[in-house]
Amino acid sequence: MRAIIGVPASFFGIVLGLVGLGGCWRVAARLWGLPAVIGETIIWVAIAVWATLSLLFMAKWIFRWSEALAEFEHPIQCCFIGLMPVSTMLVGIVLIPYSLSAAGIIGSIGALGQIAFAVYRTGVLWTGGREQTSTTAVLYLPTVAGNLVSANLASAFHLADIAAMFFGAGMLAWFALESVLMHRLYTQAPLAPALRPTLGIQLAPPVVACSAYLALTSGEPDLFAKGLLGYGLLQALILIRLLPWIVQQSFSPGYWAFTFGLTALSYDTMRFAERGGSLLFLRLAEGVFVVVNLLLGVIIVGTLMLLVRGRLLPPSSVPVAAAKAV
Repeated sequence: MRAIIGVPASFFGIVLGLVGLGGCWRVAARLWGLPAVIGETIIWVAIAVWATLSLLFMAKWIFRWSEALAEFEHPIQCCFIGLMPVSTMLVGIVLIPYSLSAAGIIGSIGALGQIAFAVYRTGVLWTGGREQTSTTAVLYLPTVAGNLVSANLASAFHLADIAAMFFGAGMLAWFALESVLMHRLYTQAPLAPALRPTLGIQLAPPVVACSAYLALTSGEPDLFAKGLLGYGLLQALILIRLLPWIVQQSFSPGYWAFTFGLTALSYDTMRFAERGGSLLFLRLAEGVFVVVNLLLGVIIVGTLMLLVRGRLLPPSSVPVAAAKAV
């Protein structure tokens, strides 16, 4: 029980991947007539995982306070906490067809939570003193992922002005942080093997921004949308080139870092095809959908194998002595 309560915040990335996959199947049901029940089943599994992780994460703050605080102050793992409100917003979005009021309440809690955490964590980062080797793609989670998903949430509730402001906040935060991350990757020591799967997060900003932009617009995708998708595809190709280097780290739940970006990429290409894009985008949507389902399948099976073997959860998510405020 003690190990279960110690679930790390990074596990909320599982919710992002499952919700994203369920959302892809929802679009696939409309676009290609695939069984709608598949997408809805995945979504309800994602909601169950989110509810379980939320309860366990709150229990950690009650029963394992020192470990929770160490994670909150850790220079890298702190940013994963931003996944909790982001996953909460995504649950709010996918619940809209079932209950608008429940979706609104859950989504609002997530949006307020992400704003609070993003402002606090960014304020800490602005005070300086951070080691450059602690800079990884997890820095995107509080301000970039949080604001872009907030834009999607606001658009889903037809709050166009609010969605536009969140979109701008997320986009500009992405531009600023991209240069910081690239400088670290280009000039500092290579990422440690255990941190290399976090590069999967690098795929998410352009494709999640694209989904937010599509939610804010109508009609055939325009030049800006195509540009965002193009940059997302470039990131995907770079990550494919780096896979032999990344997978030197044996399989762990950290590989879920790839899943939100992968599912957003598939979602974007299908929305392009659905909204009157050229035949190129329809063929691209078909290919990406198949590949993403295969990759998610591998990650899901790998995770279940770790669970069965009792190796899914670490003995302690953050060594207290190793954490420090940044």
